[in-house]
Amino acid sequence: MRRVVVATLLAGLAQTAHAADLPDFGALRGPVGYQSNVVNWQGYYVGGQASYGSADIGLKNAVKNLLGQQLNNVDLQSQFGISNWPLLGDASNQGSGFGGFVGYNSQWDDVVLGIEASYIHGKFSGSSIGSQGRSFQYPTDYFSTADVSAIARTEITDYGSVRARAGYAIDQFLPYIFGGVALGRANTYRSASATLEYTYVGTNGLPNIGPNTTTSSDIRNGHWTYGYATGLGVDVKLPGGFFLRGEYEYLKLVGAVNSSVNTVRGGVGYLF
Repeated sequence: MRRVVVATLLAGLAQTAHAADLPDFGALRGPVGYQSNVVNWQGYYVGGQASYGSADIGLKNAVKNLLGQQLNNVDLQSQFGISNWPLLGDASNQGSGFGGFVGYNSQWDDVVLGIEASYIHGKFSGSSIGSQGRSFQYPTDYFSTADVSAIARTEITDYGSVRARAGYAIDQFLPYIFGGVALGRANTYRSASATLEYTYVGTNGLPNIGPNTTTSSDIRNGHWTYGYATGLGVDVKLPGGFFLRGEYEYLKLVGAVNSSVNTVRGGVGYLF
């Protein structure tokens, strides 16, 4: 009997030791024996990036408000809408830049949500100049002329965004989309002038009026513009906490001159 008891105890100890050596299947994802490939993206991160892209700069209506202020209460403006005449054209420009990003990720299983600030120092610029003259038989017994000219130029020097991100972890990859608030800093110059002249052509001997010229300008250096940002990208995890990034971003900036900026970026980051 003693031998039976000892043998039973030894068998029980051996079974316990064998069970301790088995993997904890409750900690695995998927079928028994399959180890999860989901990478941990939780935490704070920083990185540097370089960009290349293009900007569409809306100069077509850049001086409308300047002319409107100059010609307020002028009969030719109210009758013929001089401030709405097409004087300028839009501009496009390509350029490169460099900057950085910083953010935080929260992860639930495969889903990664976070917030990030992204910044680029670069340069997009555009300019336009134009003029137009018209003649009218207005008012009664007057032959009137209006000559207007305008110039506008802008240079975007810095731009970025504060955005919310949503991604889905697939092995070492984290594809994501984002949207948020866009910021830009620019140097802008706008100027417009108008010359009006009334020549009397009636028979009552009334005097001629003009020519009278008015000019107004608006210079803003280093002023901020605001808008929205949207885009998508992918982060690729590397050993040691590092990751690579590829991204596309669209910015809409609204100010004295409206601009649309499209860029592609490449970067390297570190996840703490």
